[in-house]
Amino acid sequence: MVQVTFVDVNGVERRVDGGSEDQSLMELAKANGIDGIAADCGGACSCATCLVHIDPDWTERTGQPDDIEFAMLDMVADVATVSSRLACQIRLSGALDGLRVVVAQQ
Repeated sequence: MVQVTFVDVNGVERRVDGGSEDQSLMELAKANGIDGIAADCGGACSCATCLVHIDPDWTERTGQPDDIEFAMLDMVADVATVSSRLACQIRLSGALDGLRVVVAQQ
């Protein structure tokens, strides 16, 4: 099981235990009612409504966006930062146990 700390769009920090290695960060957020994760496309990387900012200590472990995700991030460049990722594109793994992300204001 993977533990993730989310800071939602209201600034409320919430630790979520129980993420499984077969789900995305977006799926974990949706399953736990994290404010600000709309996930309109359901995880198809065709919107940016699951935009999060990765804590700097975790950016290397979450990796870099691929070309498709980068194109989606470019569409929300006004709120994206160098540490931004789409939560639907981050697969949970044991290496991400303890991850901390901030949900982007959109």
